Amino acid sequence: MATLRPLLPVLLPTLLTALLVAPAPPPAHASGGGRIAGIETARTARQIAPGVRLESYDRLEADRWLRIDELDVQIAGTGTAAGSGVRAEYLGGRGAATVSDSAARHPAGPGRRVVAAVNGDFFDIRGTGAPLGPGIGAGRLLHAASPGSGRAVAFDADGLGRVLRLALDGSVTLPGGAVRPLAGFNTARPPAEGFAAYTADWPAEGLPASGPAVELRDGRVAGVRAALRRSARRERPAPGTILLVAAGAAAPELAALRPGDTVAVAARPVAAEGGPLPVSAVGGREALVVAGVPQNHDGEPNNAAAPRTAVGFSRDGRRARLVTVDGRQRDSGGLTLTALGRMMHRLGAYEALNLDGGGSSTLLAALTGETALTLENSPSDGRQRPVPNGLVLTVPAGSGRAAGYRIEPVGGAARAFPGLTRTLRATPHTAHLGPVPAPQKAPAWSLSAGAGRIDSGGGLRASAPGPVEARAELGAAHGALRLDVLGPVTRIRAVPERIGLAEEGEQARFVLTGYDAQGAAAVVEPRDVQLDFDRSRWSVADDGRGGFTVTARVPNAAGQLRATVRGASSTPQAPAELALGVGLSDWPLADLQDVARWTGPGAAPGVGRPGRGLALAPPTGGGAAAATPPRPLWIPELARSLSLWVNGDGSGARPAVELADGDGAATTLRGPAVDWTGWREISLPLPAMAERPFTVTRLSATAPAAARARAGAAAPPAAARLVVDTLAARTPTTGGVRTADAPDPIVATAARVESRAWRFAVEPAGVRTAPAEAARTTAVDFALTGAGRPAFVHRGVRFLPLGSTRRTLDGGGLERITALRAALAAAAGEPGTGAVAVVQPYAPQAVDRKEAALRLRCLAEFRRTTGKRAVVITVGAPRFAAGRIEGVLTLAAPRTGRTVIGADAFAAGDWLSVLPAAGP
Repeated sequence: MATLRPLLPVLLPTLLTALLVAPAPPPAHASGGGRIAGIETARTARQIAPGVRLESYDRLEADRWLRIDELDVQIAGTGTAAGSGVRAEYLGGRGAATVSDSAARHPAGPGRRVVAAVNGDFFDIRGTGAPLGPGIGAGRLLHAASPGSGRAVAFDADGLGRVLRLALDGSVTLPGGAVRPLAGFNTARPPAEGFAAYTADWPAEGLPASGPAVELRDGRVAGVRAALRRSARRERPAPGTILLVAAGAAAPELAALRPGDTVAVAARPVAAEGGPLPVSAVGGREALVVAGVPQNHDGEPNNAAAPRTAVGFSRDGRRARLVTVDGRQRDSGGLTLTALGRMMHRLGAYEALNLDGGGSSTLLAALTGETALTLENSPSDGRQRPVPNGLVLTVPAGSGRAAGYRIEPVGGAARAFPGLTRTLRATPHTAHLGPVPAPQKAPAWSLSAGAGRIDSGGGLRASAPGPVEARAELGAAHGALRLDVLGPVTRIRAVPERIGLAEEGEQARFVLTGYDAQGAAAVVEPRDVQLDFDRSRWSVADDGRGGFTVTARVPNAAGQLRATVRGASSTPQAPAELALGVGLSDWPLADLQDVARWTGPGAAPGVGRPGRGLALAPPTGGGAAAATPPRPLWIPELARSLSLWVNGDGSGARPAVELADGDGAATTLRGPAVDWTGWREISLPLPAMAERPFTVTRLSATAPAAARARAGAAAPPAAARLVVDTLAARTPTTGGVRTADAPDPIVATAARVESRAWRFAVEPAGVRTAPAEAARTTAVDFALTGAGRPAFVHRGVRFLPLGSTRRTLDGGGLERITALRAALAAAAGEPGTGAVAVVQPYAPQAVDRKEAALRLRCLAEFRRTTGKRAVVITVGAPRFAAGRIEGVLTLAAPRTGRTVIGADAFAAGDWLSVLPAAGP
């Protein structure tokens, strides 16, 4: 589609791979007033274990995309004996660790296994790292809440869940019998008044700083410590030892204790709402749903859109929902607390609590037959953040005997090309969907439907297009997988097409994607590929996941890899080329010799190193100085980082480079606080999760934090002034890539276009067609200009013009996809309509990648389910392009000249013939 960068010949293969496996989108959801509030765009589901199901789905809202993962847990509620069903248990508690690491170490108990986990409580992120709320594990109080953090999600002995407030009921009995209340128990933030106790259950690695402390063992004072300062924070009480601290009026009583004194400490949780005490509980903070009513947090702290983790319960507590919502990403913008509460209520929560979100949000779930858990959501840090605790789900392990097989293709969707290999993997599982621990004999493979053969290792070679079903069987255990065999492969492409490595020994991965004549895609496995490359510079190996691993063998090199398919029953294809490079070099972006043309507040020419530089003087009261370049500064797509020379003044001001990513989203690379004087080169890593390529939009500097804090003082702070020079991108240099795909068959001669049943033209508004060009064809029924024409039906084709004045995430995407779905539904029910044509103006900054991929998925599904045709026509593109993706024709008509199209919505084979505009 021409709204994607680059144009049709190189549409993003990774998005198309996602398109292959995503199910058909369900209908839109509407709010109570009938207004479309958002639409669900993709949903997948799998059973994790009896009673535990994972639902993952995307939503397009008026102002953002959302990615949601939800564990739907049915709690048996039949007691705590082994085999009772699903249990939710406290996870972690021994210091910060990723949820994956904590889940791998969690003791599920005899006859049980771990199947899922989420992160838990907010924590003292700038202090000890301990959780702020209460925690109960195996019926034992592990830690009490810091002030203001008493809410928790809790599970009783029958596994039933609820949201409650847990308080500390504790006491300290001093020598002589005096009893004092215990104000803290393994609490992240020691109380300002009273006694606090710390035990071996302390859920962090280091204790908080405090005043004097005494060690208690077997109810007696075993030792007296001086104040716990930073140097002592790494200590954890030994098992059987209690460390007692005190503050305020209690401090003198603690100081009076001597070795051998008898001191008793008691602590237990109390549920403010009454009822049985839980056997497991994890703290949270904001109530999202209370007694069936979603809560409004507007105007309150923490109500900004962000990644979220939440837990909700049905009214009877027998059903729990553990949910993560990704955020701070282009693909998922996150939710406010108010919106999260409404969502949890729609999911059926009678009570719901917000757990820690942001970079902490993590959800893991097991694959059928696997022991290790898989990360299901996309943490906003790009990796799992170490957190102090979480919730883990355990279930009965089952008999350990194989009851079935989970069959999956290696490294891609369930698709194959005739004559090429598609390797299938069979994983045995128990009746409870768990792993089979004992070594297993390999199953027997067979084809229960379709034409072809499959070897003893699961290597399928289909012989003809159409559906095929593979079956694995051993005794009573069996499993099956249906695959779609595409048409013969006609072209291949490396994904990605360029790989740049920083140094010798570094590795990267690529796959080969094949396409049939209709643009349907599938992976081409290594065993069917012949590679040609310089083996003295690179090593390339099968990665076991359907792709290849490239390793640099030298520190500096550039070259190409050529891949050719062998063994395919198809027309020979041109080789796929992959550009390779190793070794970083500086690619100049701006030498700032044109600094006079950079504009912005607080910016002025300065003395560079040498020549000219850019001076940035942020306001002393706060804010930033910034300068915009006179032209876009494109960053090479493989760049790893940016470098910038900074002449520091020791002020603590911070330089920054502001970027727009490939979707137009803004991001800022912030440099360190400038505590030096003179010239120094700084390096700014480029974000890994953003869409490339990047463009530099501004250079800026912010005032030092200390200056902002002193802005109201009598003596004004010293002004900051940084000079920056020579912005460069550190980039691997690669060889070139040649792409020479044959023209799509819809590109035709004038005679072929004229032979169609009827014709129409595409020409941008305001462009006059030259008489000579108009004479190349006979008359057309009408001309499309891409400007504001309403939808219409003409001779079996439903035309749907889609505007692009509003960006995807400004509401335009929701409007366009809603209109597209309505048009497809209408066309599907019209016997006289054989095709749908989506017409859009060229607007690369208005339509993001996910919207473009969703349009194609909708059209491909329409074509598959109805047998009718579809085309996407882009008006006013920079150049002509024509192709097809999943059978959907794609046409980009250039902004100059007239493109003429012959049509017959009911013709056999291709239904369009296109005569490109004559060159200028």
